[in-house]
Amino acid sequence: MLATLESAAVHGIDAYIVRVEVDLALGMTTFTTVGLPDTAVQESRERVRSAIKNSNFLFPLRRITVNLAPADVRKEGPAFDLPIALGIMVASGQLPRDSLKGIVVVGELSLDGKANRVSGVLSMAVAGRQQGKAGLICPVENAAEASVVEGLSVYPVASLREAVAFASGDLAITPFRGSSYLESLEAPRYEVSLAEVKGQQHVKRALEVAAAGGHNMLMVGPPGSGKTMLARRLPTILPPLSLEEALEATKIYSVAGMLDGGSSLIVTRPFRAPHSSVSNAGLVGGGSHPKPGEISLAHHGVLFLDELPEFRRDALEILRQPLEDGLVTISRAQGSVTYPAHFTLVGAMNPCPCGYYGDLVRNCPCHPSARQRYLQRISGPLLDRIDIHIEVPRLQEEELLTRPTEEDNTPDMRQRVVRARKIQLDRFADLSIFCNGQMRPKELQQFCEVNDETRQLLRRAIVQLELSARAFDRILKLARTIADLDESEYVQVHHVAEAIQYRALDRKFWG
Repeated sequence: MLATLESAAVHGIDAYIVRVEVDLALGMTTFTTVGLPDTAVQESRERVRSAIKNSNFLFPLRRITVNLAPADVRKEGPAFDLPIALGIMVASGQLPRDSLKGIVVVGELSLDGKANRVSGVLSMAVAGRQQGKAGLICPVENAAEASVVEGLSVYPVASLREAVAFASGDLAITPFRGSSYLESLEAPRYEVSLAEVKGQQHVKRALEVAAAGGHNMLMVGPPGSGKTMLARRLPTILPPLSLEEALEATKIYSVAGMLDGGSSLIVTRPFRAPHSSVSNAGLVGGGSHPKPGEISLAHHGVLFLDELPEFRRDALEILRQPLEDGLVTISRAQGSVTYPAHFTLVGAMNPCPCGYYGDLVRNCPCHPSARQRYLQRISGPLLDRIDIHIEVPRLQEEELLTRPTEEDNTPDMRQRVVRARKIQLDRFADLSIFCNGQMRPKELQQFCEVNDETRQLLRRAIVQLELSARAFDRILKLARTIADLDESEYVQVHHVAEAIQYRALDRKFWG
């Protein structure tokens, strides 16, 4: 007999429907899986056989052939265990033929028949809804993330026995309904606040500008000046995630297998801080079976690279394309996958190997050539792609002893950032960009017009700071964001003056 069920597989961060065909025929007892299965799918034969027997069902001693269609796309992971087992039950007459019609089935099976969580269920649920399916059977641990998708009934099962009982009509399973996540998106909770950072008002202003326009940022200063503390608090002043952004971020974490069991949706901006020893594949994604890297896990959030010169030069150079395009493409012999990577890059570094060059208290013993070699680990093209360069000096005694002021009120800063982002969303309503940091040359000409006085200031900055064309564009983007924070329709001279100072630090250290 032939039985057909529907499951799903992930490609990149999206999923597609897989038709699971199970054929039982007379002949030598064998169990063959075709349709470009990987090792994990091939091993499902032993898991399925043991799960069926240990669940007290009859495993047919026939020639079993399982086809996973479309057959020209490689299938990965253990998510086909449950649909294959149910297909065998249908083909052997232990379940009605049309009992699972219109339902997508995913899940890994233990040898005792328990249903275990799998990666990428949110993407699979989205694919099922897009294909007009009525429901999704998945392990209990995946029910919360799948329930985010509206218009699709999610049936959680704890074991193969429960799935069989549900399919046969002996067990009624109420579709899973997760908790409301819209309120959590509107009021995300963070455990840290900028108010905890003393002093550094000019750096906090730079963080506000970076958050308002989606600009990348580099902080240079001695050890202990607060660079890491400041960077970790940037997500607290970013606008709340929209539903579309939250779904995209959750998809990535689900595909990577990093979504906490029982959680339905990521409601806070991601913050990723990989160690300087991270590999290229760990940073941008990859591997024999490609997985998202740190830059994709930071999608719609912040990627913080502490001790920036300690990262490998080739790893840093790989960031250049994602910083420009907002995505990363990984090519392998079996095909290529593309992951989104719209993130705010925040780098932190010391000004020299010892960290105290230019410090007012401690002298720097580094030789000028050693200092130059250290700084040259950061290439000019990468520096040009970082909009804001800011110095973070050592705190003075009075600043350390002073209590936080009203200027450190994080909710007020977030409100100003949200207002500025709202202005940008209205401005770019008919375009495929969402903030000033993503503007292209055409938008710069349209939305960053300047008067004669401002043009003279820009001319002097180009000559004195030896600005590249890319750095000049970055200044205009920054000036547009500063004007938005002031709720000004036009870019004025003091907006450009503040933007220029954020591009002057690299000339101080890099010459």
